Amino acid sequence: MNFLEEKILSDGNIKQGNILKIDNFLNHQIDIDIMRQIAYELKRRFRGVEVNKILTIEASGIAIATMLGHVYDVPIVFAKKSETANSTDNKYMSQAYSFTHKKMNNVFVSKPYLHATDKVLIVDDFLADGQAMHALIDLVNQAGGEVVGIGIAVEKGQQKGGAMLREEGYHLESIAIIDEMNWETQEIKFRNNG
Repeated sequence: MNFLEEKILSDGNIKQGNILKIDNFLNHQIDIDIMRQIAYELKRRFRGVEVNKILTIEASGIAIATMLGHVYDVPIVFAKKSETANSTDNKYMSQAYSFTHKKMNNVFVSKPYLHATDKVLIVDDFLADGQAMHALIDLVNQAGGEVVGIGIAVEKGQQKGGAMLREEGYHLESIAIIDEMNWETQEIKFRNNG
């Protein structure tokens, strides 16, 4: 069992509807030691892969991306979900359905922040159905860049996202893959993920 699986078992809480609540260390309150371990583990798993940019989607992936950007010493970019007064029209845009929030989001990155020369490692806190990952892949493709890998903290293995991305040929690394969760017993079964 790895450090993240142990943390999920000790601090996680399963909610009805296949929701794993780990916001006390991953995506509301941030445990810096866990973020550091996630970053170093993802860098280890992508050893030998050239990366010059980290891409995530707001908001929960930003902490992981920031720590990983520090470890790689490369810029991070996050796709925004909402337009603001200073949003530019000069942007790449895609759509992603959020499993957690049960809604479709327009996501965008301003064009100056993604380029054809970029070798992009996409990261996020959770992977469920893969919609956010496909939106981020689409943004990189629009810029002419290359997706060199996808790094995930927690993959819900009982949902289709991970299998679909692997079948599409992406180098996907998930630190913890959950194959089963039971909200009544609070039992979690992890995939042997070496």
